[in-house]
Amino acid sequence: MRPLHPLFALFVLCFATSACAQSPDARLMAEALSAAPESFHATATVYAYNDDGTYRVIREGDGVLFCVGDNPAQDGFEASCWQAALDPYMKRGRELRTEGMSGSETVSAREAEIEAGTLPWFEGTSTMYIRYGEDAHYDEAAGEVVDSQLRYVVYVPYGTPESTGLPLQPMTPGGPWLMTPGTFRSHIMMLPPGD
Repeated sequence: MRPLHPLFALFVLCFATSACAQSPDARLMAEALSAAPESFHATATVYAYNDDGTYRVIREGDGVLFCVGDNPAQDGFEASCWQAALDPYMKRGRELRTEGMSGSETVSAREAEIEAGTLPWFEGTSTMYIRYGEDAHYDEAAGEVVDSQLRYVVYVPYGTPESTGLPLQPMTPGGPWLMTPGTFRSHIMMLPPGD
């Protein structure tokens, strides 16, 4: 039996171990999925940022959860995931930002479109997960995002303290509270204690 060629042997070793760096898309996928519950890791649709701020799909999922990794054009680290009901809203926000609108301008524009019936909105609830941190980063050796925190946002359109039973400020560190009550984007916010 002939011995393996040294380069082929190195390739096999590299493929079978973590000795080789991940492909760029594999890293972007890991960053994006760091915000998702583990039960969605295999099925989420995963986006990555293009240089112009738009997204590209790096993996199609089952249409339940959508995730995007960090935007390299912005300071700090932020990866986020959201349920399908929020996807049209998120997609429209990206479109408006590429047209030059600021974040607050896109919210106002999307609100007008929702009220006009040209942008779909939902009833009930929809959840968003955000992994973030000023010093957070992807550690290639560990295969995960480190030095980060996770916040939870549960959208309850037009929710109020009376309809949700929630206060407008957290009662304890890390406790839930209702933000933007009575609006289309009313949401329950849960931050890590100390943030």
